[in-house]
Amino acid sequence: MSAESRRVLQLCHSYGAPFTDVACQWARLFAGQGWTMTTVYLTGEPDSEVVRNSGGDEVLFLGFDSRQVRGLKLAALWKLRKLQQTHAFSLAIAHRFKPIYACCLALDIPVIGVHHAFGDYQRLGRRLLAGAFAKRLALLGVSNAVRDDIRACLPRWPAGRIQTQYNHIELVALQARQLPRNEARRALDLPPDAYVFGNVGRLHPDKDQATLIRAFARLPPAGALLAIAGRGRLDESLQALAAELGVADRVRFLGQVPAMDRYFRAFDSFVLSSDHEPFGMVLLEAMAAGIAVLSTDCGGAREVVAASEWRFALGDVESLCQCMLAVRALHEPARTELVAAQLAHLEAHFSLAAARRQFWAQPCLHSGSECHAGV
Repeated sequence: MSAESRRVLQLCHSYGAPFTDVACQWARLFAGQGWTMTTVYLTGEPDSEVVRNSGGDEVLFLGFDSRQVRGLKLAALWKLRKLQQTHAFSLAIAHRFKPIYACCLALDIPVIGVHHAFGDYQRLGRRLLAGAFAKRLALLGVSNAVRDDIRACLPRWPAGRIQTQYNHIELVALQARQLPRNEARRALDLPPDAYVFGNVGRLHPDKDQATLIRAFARLPPAGALLAIAGRGRLDESLQALAAELGVADRVRFLGQVPAMDRYFRAFDSFVLSSDHEPFGMVLLEAMAAGIAVLSTDCGGAREVVAASEWRFALGDVESLCQCMLAVRALHEPARTELVAAQLAHLEAHFSLAAARRQFWAQPCLHSGSECHAGV
């Protein structure tokens, strides 16, 4: 394949969170590798900030709304086909199922489908469609847990065609954006001397902040706060739960905090209580901040928080309470050792350098695989 033909299309359904960041992550993987990347958003109007934050060489907006691409209308497929005529892409990267089958239907090139959630192939129709394009389609999950979920749904596929590609962060750049502890606490209106457990995410049953509040309520009250950043349909019920448990004055609901990744140093430790998190980017942001991280022992989160003693059983109030007690009791040098170990694990598996090594070694990119891009 000539250098001139090494062009890659990245297709996302929308630029709603977290997919601008996802697009930028994948643009970084291709930067400096001799490829030109065009990122295309199926839905949404042109937005200059999205262009700046997406990375890559070109960002295009097809301008459909969600209704227009429901079931994927012919107009969207036609636009993709016209784009192929002008750009001559050699490879497509498609995020989530609808962009995957749009690329498969509209284009006659290898497609790498990236899956960010569980259950994408539980429907028979999706399994059949994936099978129809199996010779030029490879699938990547953002964690081994997501990969294994896909493999279970597509048991006839060779395991080598369904692999893992972890999310990643640019560690140095992120750490440079993160505010010092005292400054971050002032910005979030948190007291300087309290021990603060932090949680960031939608207030939604999937995130299971109710278990976190119940576990926090069992801790000795002296000097401890729980700060929860995010909004969602459980706003009122979670606040009512904190009041019912007598900890309303010690649970701070911070609301939606723009650019929350800048403020993780306001926390002493971070707790992810989610139900089967496919990956958990917030875990990386917390580790980068140099704070201790606790997580549920399920989904992709167990791959990010490697040490089992800092994971707790999903929905188990007592297990989580014991983890919180243990991390709060840590003194130097044990706390420094924990933070250093978690940061080393991040650098080894979830840094840009690690992600590049993982991606460019993927079987689907190399000759010998039926679906390869001629790398």
